[in-house]
Amino acid sequence: MADTAMSGSADSADSVRSAESGSNPVSDPVSDPVSDRRWVPGPASAPGVPAVRTLETVERNVHGDDPLDRAVWRLRSRGCWNDAAALLEPHSVHHAPSALRRAALLVERCMFTATGWAEAEDALRGAEALASDDDERGGAACERGHLAYAATVLGVRDRADEARSALGRAAALLAPTAAGRPLLDFRRGLMAEHVADSPDSARAAYRRAHAGATVQGDTLLLSFTWRHLAGLALRDGELAEARHGFSESLRIREELGFLVGTAPALAALADAAPDAEAHRLRTEAARLFRLMGGVPTWLAEHLPPDPVDS
Repeated sequence: MADTAMSGSADSADSVRSAESGSNPVSDPVSDPVSDRRWVPGPASAPGVPAVRTLETVERNVHGDDPLDRAVWRLRSRGCWNDAAALLEPHSVHHAPSALRRAALLVERCMFTATGWAEAEDALRGAEALASDDDERGGAACERGHLAYAATVLGVRDRADEARSALGRAAALLAPTAAGRPLLDFRRGLMAEHVADSPDSARAAYRRAHAGATVQGDTLLLSFTWRHLAGLALRDGELAEARHGFSESLRIREELGFLVGTAPALAALADAAPDAEAHRLRTEAARLFRLMGGVPTWLAEHLPPDPVDS
């Protein structure tokens, strides 16, 4: 199962910057990434994260001095999506960006836990009702598509047609330079890879998402694009490229303190590592997975069993 949660850019449909903003670029993609199957992004450098980090300095870098944004990120990064959504609920009644941000959190919970579908649907309907411009409507459609995608790949219900329709609607609404465009490109890549089984189309979409996330400084989304481009490289037998991409994804998540996404990153890197290192990585992923309460649920089948249960 792919690591397919929302990126930081899904946290808001307006000027509220993603939970992973920064400024240092990675290498630009080649001019024709679709034709160059060997293209791999250049090294990323965790934009804006100081060399000596504490929880407070990272959170200030992520969300500035806004206490609400910092609190939402802290809860989200630990898999406490309900609590994070509850903080936004009073603001989401009449404020479209807050409603969309809350809906995105609950959609992400579905992807990680395979639960909470009704709550996510309700939150999405509220966000859709409040949306008043193309960016807001496009952001809501992107979340609608991701929820339908999650239900499909997790085997809850086949909603692939709904996902395609919603993501297509988002593509029509969001301008090429819109803040939500890189996330949309990433999610269209997920559909191409995991639903349509079209790795070439997925690779092109992930590269567009990677380039857009670089321009926007969306560091968490870069951790997702690194990971999925690395997965396609591994599928093609490009072990060194895969290892590099998985390592970058893990490094970013560790530096940002995105705990709920760290176990999947460890397990992914293990797939490209020598046997001894792979065992260590999977053991650490399993420890963190249990520490996070068995989240993401789909990771369990890829990890060693709990020694207590063996």
